[in-house]
Amino acid sequence: MVIYVDIDETICTTPESRDYTKSVVVQESLDKINRLYEDGNEIVYWTARGSRSGIDWYNFTHEQLIGWGAKFHKLKCDKPYYDTFIEDRSIRIEEL
Repeated sequence: MVIYVDIDETICTTPESRDYTKSVVVQESLDKINRLYEDGNEIVYWTARGSRSGIDWYNFTHEQLIGWGAKFHKLKCDKPYYDTFIEDRSIRIEEL
């Protein structure tokens, strides 16, 4: 199964100022995603970091994920900014 995972407020907490250098991993949430990886799922982290500012956060975010011990296959930084997402195949981290 291919699983797309958001980063901010899913596997970490990030200040409202969106200062990603101050993001703090939520280990319990990261462990859930790492287990999905270990179970053979393809994990793609998909973030909107930089979608409004135009700043390229890819390298920083990639290194941040590695530093946190995240297991994943891909990182995509092309997620659009939005206020809510209506979709038929989504679950929240709390549901895992």
